[in-house]
Amino acid sequence: MREGHTTVTRRLDYAPPAFWIDTVDLTFDLDPTKTRVLNKMTLRRNPDQAAQPLKLDGDELNLARVLVNGQGTSFRMEGEQLVLESLPEGHEPFELEIFTTCNPEKNTKLMGLFLSGGAFFTQCEAEGFRRITYFIDRPDVMASYTVTLRADKAKYPVLLSNGNLVDEGELEGGRHFAKWQDPHKKPSYLFAVVAGQLVAREQRIISRSGGEHLLQVYVRPGDLDQTEHAMNSLIHSVLWDEARFGLPLDLERFMIVATSDFNAGAMENKGLNIFNTKYVLAKPSTATDADFDAVESVIGHEYFHNWTGNRVTCRDWFQLSLKEGLTVFRDQEFSMDLASTPSARAVKRIENVIDLRSAQFPEDGGPMAHPVRPDEYLEIGNFYTSTVYEKGAEVVRMYQTLVGRDGFRKGMDLYFQRHDGQAVTCDDFAQALADANPDSDLPRLLPQFKRWYSQSGTPVVKAEGNYDAAARTYTLKLSQSCPPTPGQPVKEPFVIPVRLGLVAEDGRDLPLRLEQGSLSQEQGEPTGSMTYVLTEPQATLTFVDVGSEPVPSLMRGFSAPVKLDCNYTSEQLLRLLAKDSDSFNRWEAGQQLGLRVALNALSSSANALPERPLDDAYIAALREVLRHPDLDAAFKALVLSLPDDDYIAEQMEEMDPQRIHAVREAISVQLATELRDDWEWAYEQYKDTGAYQPDPVSSGRRSLAGMALSALCVWACKTNDAVWPGKAYQRFKDAGNMTDRLNALGALLNCGHELAERALTRYYELFRAEPLALDKWFSLQVLTSDRSGNILPIVQKLTRHPDFSLRTPNRARSVLSSYCHGNLAGFHRLDGAGYTFWADRVIELDKLNPQVASRLARAMDQWARLAQPYRQAALAAIERVAAKTDLSNDVREVITRTLAAEATDAPSSEIHEDSNSEQKANS
Repeated sequence: MREGHTTVTRRLDYAPPAFWIDTVDLTFDLDPTKTRVLNKMTLRRNPDQAAQPLKLDGDELNLARVLVNGQGTSFRMEGEQLVLESLPEGHEPFELEIFTTCNPEKNTKLMGLFLSGGAFFTQCEAEGFRRITYFIDRPDVMASYTVTLRADKAKYPVLLSNGNLVDEGELEGGRHFAKWQDPHKKPSYLFAVVAGQLVAREQRIISRSGGEHLLQVYVRPGDLDQTEHAMNSLIHSVLWDEARFGLPLDLERFMIVATSDFNAGAMENKGLNIFNTKYVLAKPSTATDADFDAVESVIGHEYFHNWTGNRVTCRDWFQLSLKEGLTVFRDQEFSMDLASTPSARAVKRIENVIDLRSAQFPEDGGPMAHPVRPDEYLEIGNFYTSTVYEKGAEVVRMYQTLVGRDGFRKGMDLYFQRHDGQAVTCDDFAQALADANPDSDLPRLLPQFKRWYSQSGTPVVKAEGNYDAAARTYTLKLSQSCPPTPGQPVKEPFVIPVRLGLVAEDGRDLPLRLEQGSLSQEQGEPTGSMTYVLTEPQATLTFVDVGSEPVPSLMRGFSAPVKLDCNYTSEQLLRLLAKDSDSFNRWEAGQQLGLRVALNALSSSANALPERPLDDAYIAALREVLRHPDLDAAFKALVLSLPDDDYIAEQMEEMDPQRIHAVREAISVQLATELRDDWEWAYEQYKDTGAYQPDPVSSGRRSLAGMALSALCVWACKTNDAVWPGKAYQRFKDAGNMTDRLNALGALLNCGHELAERALTRYYELFRAEPLALDKWFSLQVLTSDRSGNILPIVQKLTRHPDFSLRTPNRARSVLSSYCHGNLAGFHRLDGAGYTFWADRVIELDKLNPQVASRLARAMDQWARLAQPYRQAALAAIERVAAKTDLSNDVREVITRTLAAEATDAPSSEIHEDSNSEQKANS
C-alpha cells in the first residue's frame, strides 16, 4: 500500500477536501487477472476551499481512460496519485469518467478487490478503495453509489454489493449482471463487492417499528449447516439495537458474507458485511464455546456499526475510536444484556477486562503507545489497536457511568439527531452527551475528561486506607499518576470514576456516610456502593460511623481503565475473595493474590524456586471457591485461573521469561497437587452437560470440567499415574462437541503425556477438511507449555506442513502469532533462536501481506524490558529487520518505534497539577 511514501499524517493538519463527490456509478467486468472498472462520478468544488488541482488516490491500478464531461483531458501522475488541473471553473457539478484495470488474483495484500477460494471479495477500510479505482479515498467524502456487476454466470452466480438490488439479468456469452443501489450516502471505505459460488441462509423479520427486512448469511456450498448461530445472532442484534437505543434497521435487506482469506475479523460495509469465516461458521463438532461467543459478539459489533460508524462516520482516521470504541462498548453491552443471570453478566465483564489487560495495558507500556485518538501516523493500518478499540470502549463506558444509563441514551439520541449522515469527530460525540445531560457533572468535567482521548498510558490509582477505631472513621487517600509514554513524559490529571464500597468482616457492604464536605456532589441516602470521581492528583475521603475496620473494595466493576495500587494485606484480599458483593473485585482479589505470590518468588535472590509458593490460607480460599454451592461454574473457572505469563511479566521492570514461566508452572503444579481431590470432585460434578448448548451455564460447566481435567493430568504426570491421562484420551475420543475435545487434548499436551501424539494424529484425520478446526490443531501445538524446550522445532515443522500457508491469514496466525505472541517461554529462548525465526517470518510475510506482517512484528514491543541475554539477541533480530530497505510502511513504522524503545532511566510518572480551578473541583 504505497510502500514508497514516507509522509507522516498529522491530526492537526486536517483540512476539508478541495472537491466533494456526490454520486458514483461503478461498472465492474469481473475477471481474475484483469478486472475492468468504469467509474463515472459527479464532483463539485468545495466552495470553502481555495481553487486547487483534483488529486485522486490510486494504488497498483492500470489507467486506460480519463474523461471530463465526456471529453478527453490532460492529467499527470504524482507517485500513485492521479492529478487533474484542466477542470471546469466555478462550483457547478461536473462529470468525471475513469476507466482502469486491476489484477485481483495477484492481490496477496487482501486490500481492495481480491480472490479467495475462487470468489471475489473487497476490503476497503482504511485505504483499500484506491486499489479498485482512482478516488478521493478519505472518510469525509460521502457519496451515493450505484454499482453494476458483470461476470460469468456459471463461475460467479451470486453478485452482491451495498444497498438494494434494483435490476438483474442475462448477458451474451453466458454472462449476467446485477445492479445495486445504496439509498444512503457513504464514504469509500464502506464500499463492498462479492461475487462467487455462494449459498445463503435467509430469514425475513419484522422489526419493532413494523418494517419487514430480509436477512441473508452467504457462505461457500457445504457450510450452510454452520450458519444457524450466525443468523440467530444477527436477529438478536437487530432487535436489541432497536430496543436499547431506538436504532432500526434502515435497509430492505442486510447481508453477511464469509470468506476464509481476510486480514481482520469482519468489516461493516453498509448492508453487506464481509466476515472472516471464523466469526460466522459454528457447529458443535468444530466450534468451541468461545467460538460461539465470538460469533455472537462480532456479528453484533458489525451490525451495530450500521449506525455508529455508517450513518454517522469519522471525519478522519484519527477519529477511529469514534466508531470503534463506541461500537465495542455497544457489543459488550449487547453480550451482557443477553446474559441470563447477574453472574453471567459479571463473567462477560471480567472477560472484557482480561482482554484489555492482556493486549491494551502492554500496548500502553510499550513503544507503540498512543492515545485513544492518535495525533499522527505513517500507516493508518497500525492504529487499529486495542487502545482505539478496547480502551476506547472503556472511555465510552465512563461516559455512561457519569451520566447514567438513561442519560447515556439521551446523549446517543442527540448525537444522531445532530449528525446523522455526517462525518464527525470524537469531540462532537462528547459534546452531544454533555448537552443532553446539562444537570450532570459531565458538562463541567468535559474539557478534562477529554484527556482520555489525548493522553496515552495507563493511569495508576494509588489508595491508602486507615481506620481510627476511637473516632469510628475510615480515611481513604486516593492519588493518580500516569507513567511516561513516547512523546508524553508528563501527564495532566484524568477524570477517573472510582466505584467503591467498604466490606465488613462478615462480608456486608457497610453504609457509606461521608464526613461533611468530603464529597460535595454526593446526594441521597447512604448506600453500600458509590462512585467518587477523582479529578485531582490527590484526594481524601473520610467515612464516619464505621463500627469496625473494613476492607475497601475499589474500582468495582472495573469502573475505569486504570491500574489499582492499594496497600492490601493478604488477609484483606482473602476477605474480598470470599465475601465481596462485587463479582469483579472478588475475581480481582484472587488475581492479585496469585500475582503477589508469583512476584515474591521472582524477586527472590535464590535461583531455586520455593517448594510451596502458595500458603495454606490461599489454597483453602480457592478450595472454598471451587466447592461453593452457589457460585456459577464460569465464575469459579475465572477465579481459579492464575494470572498468565504475560500479565506477570507486565508487572516487572525487567523480565526473565523463562523464570516467569517456571514460577507459574510451580504454582500450577502445587494447585494441581494440593487440590487433587477437589479437582476430581469438580470434574465429576461438571463434566456432563447434556445435549450441546452454547449458553453461559453449559459453557461454564465445560470450562470448569476442562480446567479440572487439565489439573488432574498435571498431577498424574508428576506422580506417574496412568489413570487420568487415559481418561483424558477417552474423553477426547468420545467428546460430543469441540469444547470437550479440545479441553481433553489440551490437558494431554500440557502435561506432556505420550497419548498427546496419538490424539493429535486422530484429530488431524477427523478435521483435516475443516479449515477452522485445523487452525485449532496448528495453534494448540504451538501454545503448549514449553517444558522440554522443543516448541520452536515443532513450530518450524508446522510451517513446512502441507496444510500450512502464509497466504491465508488465519493459518499464518494460528502458528506464527500463537508462537510469537502467545507462548512467552517458547518464544523468548536463551539462545535467541525464537527471535531469529520471528525476523525471518516478518520479512517473508511483509512481501505478501504487510498488515499481517506488522501485527507479527509487534511481538517485540517489550524487548527493551527483557533481561540479558534475551535483550541483546532481540535487538539483533529487530535491527536485521530494520536493515531491509524494501519494508512496507506497515512494518517499518512498527520496527522504527520498537527500536526507539531503548531501555533508559524513566522520567517521573507524576502528573502535573491542573491549572484550571474549575476542573480541579471534585465530583
